[in-house]
Formats: sequence, structure tokens, C-alpha cells
Amino acid sequence: MDRRPIISPATPLIDRFGRQITYLRLSVTDRCDLRCVYCMKARPEFLPKADLLSLEELTMLCDAFIARGVTKIRLTGGEPLVRKDVITLIETLGTRIGRAGLNELCLTTNATQLPRFADRLAAAGIRRLNISLDTLEPQVYRQLTRGGDVANALAGIAAAKAAGLKVKINAVAMAGVNEAYLPDLIGWAHGDGHDVSLIEVMPIGEIGADRSQQFLSLQDVRTRLSAKWSLTDLPDNTGGPARYVRVEETGGRIGFISPLSGNFCDSCNRVRVTCTGELYTCLGKSGRIDLRHALRHGGPAALDRALEEAMAEKPKGHDFDVSPGAAAAVDRDMARTGG
Repeated sequence: MDRRPIISPATPLIDRFGRQITYLRLSVTDRCDLRCVYCMKARPEFLPKADLLSLEELTMLCDAFIARGVTKIRLTGGEPLVRKDVITLIETLGTRIGRAGLNELCLTTNATQLPRFADRLAAAGIRRLNISLDTLEPQVYRQLTRGGDVANALAGIAAAKAAGLKVKINAVAMAGVNEAYLPDLIGWAHGDGHDVSLIEVMPIGEIGADRSQQFLSLQDVRTRLSAKWSLTDLPDNTGGPARYVRVEETGGRIGFISPLSGNFCDSCNRVRVTCTGELYTCLGKSGRIDLRHALRHGGPAALDRALEEAMAEKPKGHDFDVSPGAAAAVDRDMARTGG
């Protein structure tokens, strides 16, 4: 007997600016096996495990969002694959693909756990991975991750490719740190069949670093890359904020995600939910809705009301500032928000 739920369609999630929410980024843990300098403090204080939503509650949340028109779910962290039994959640959500209204289930990961999980992810219905990799240089990688070994990430990427998973490399561009190595990373990725997205540093969380020293405008990066390669603008849209170009010499694509130098809020179609059930309608704002309370004390009706409240409060956009001395836009770090 097929026990997969048939989720009845309900009213779509549309905010007060007429933007329909079709994309959920769901964090399953704030823990990670790396300590990236733009993501968290060197000695982070992780949440008590008892505060996290259970796998059953995470599934219920996803079903509620799917019923309201969400067609794409991305599982994030921290590092999602360090959560115990997360593969069970992924396998459960995989049964929603196609049947329940979900078009795509994907994952953002640092790749270190992929040698263990790549085959099971593919079997569960995952087709694409975003992999965070800011450099191929071992010493720079060690610096950025506070002790990580790039060989582990590369082994994970190889495992994903062997499992038939489509990989996109995400690299945070950082002034004076990895900027000189970005062309090598792009050339390697394209040679291995992977697209690359470059991301500007965002002022999220107090991480013990000066954002103005980290920030590197992707407009400047593109100018430098144009001196090396022929870049052709593309109309491609993968449902996210990236603006794509083709590198004629490599045949690969580069996506530019520019929340500061090229704001993309007008077309925002996403919300984020943390591993504790806090819904953030904007990455750069502090306003949140407590979905955990609705789940545990009010049931489906309360959850629907909470989602409607979120749509009424979703702002038009963020106002990031990385000028010298500027405070972080929000005090929660990326690992807690969900990458």
C-alpha cells in the first residue's frame, strides 16, 4: 500500500508585494564540521539538540509549504549531513517529488560527508547539489575553514559526480583572501563539468571580523575575469538570484550573486526556516515567525495562520551595509539562519 501523502493544494503564499513564495530553504542543524570565517565564530555556541525540530516536525513543515505552492526545497545547515538520521528525512521528502507538488529537493553542503552519502542522496531523489568551496589552495582553504582539509571536499565532489549528481560550486569572494585564486577555481570546476556561483560577503552575524575588510564587489571580479576570458551574458534562470554568464573559452557558466553591488530583492521567491522552526522572510532582516510553537500547540490551522502572518510581514528587501564600522544587518550567524 502506498503511504505517501497526497497533499491537497491550498492558497498560494503571496506576500504584500505580489511575490509568490515557491522556494523554501530549510535548515536541519546549526552544527558543522568546518568553521568558515564568514559563517560563524571560531568557537560557536551550538544550540541544544532538544531545541531542534524533530525529523517528523520538519516533514510536517515541508508538507505545509508544499500545500501552499512551494515547488522547491533546499536543505541546509550548518552542514546538513552531520545531523543524525538526516538521510531518513531526505528519503521521506523524496517521496513528495512529482506526486505532491514538489518539483525539486536539493541540498547545500560542504562536501566532506558526501563519500558516505552521495549514493543514498541520489537514490532518494536528489539531483543537484550546491557545494561550498571557496578555493582549491590547501593553505587558503585551511585558513577560510579554520582547519579544514580541501582534499576531503574534493573527495566528496568526486563521490557526488560518480553518483550522477549535478554539482554547482559556490564560492564566497573575499578581498585579499581567495580573490587571486578564483580564476583557478573556475577553470578547474568548468573542466570537471561544474558551474560556479560567486557570492558577495554579506553582513550576517557577529563573527569577530570586519566585513568591510572581507567585502569584494563582484562587479570588480567580473571586470578582472573579463580581462582573462570572454564572458557572454545569459538569460538563464535557475530560480535563484544569480545572474549568469558563459565563459567562451571553457564552455562553463559563472553565476554572480550580488546582494550588495546588485540587489535582487524585487524577484524574491523564497523564505528560510531555521532548525528551531523560526521563519525568516528576509535573510537581512530580524523579523521572524515562530512555526515551532504553531506546530506543537496549534496544529495545521495555526501553522497556516503563521504563514499568512509571515506573508504580511515580508519586507520589500534588505539594506546590507559593509562600510567600515557598520554593524551586522542581523546578529544571528549564517549557520543558525541556514546557508
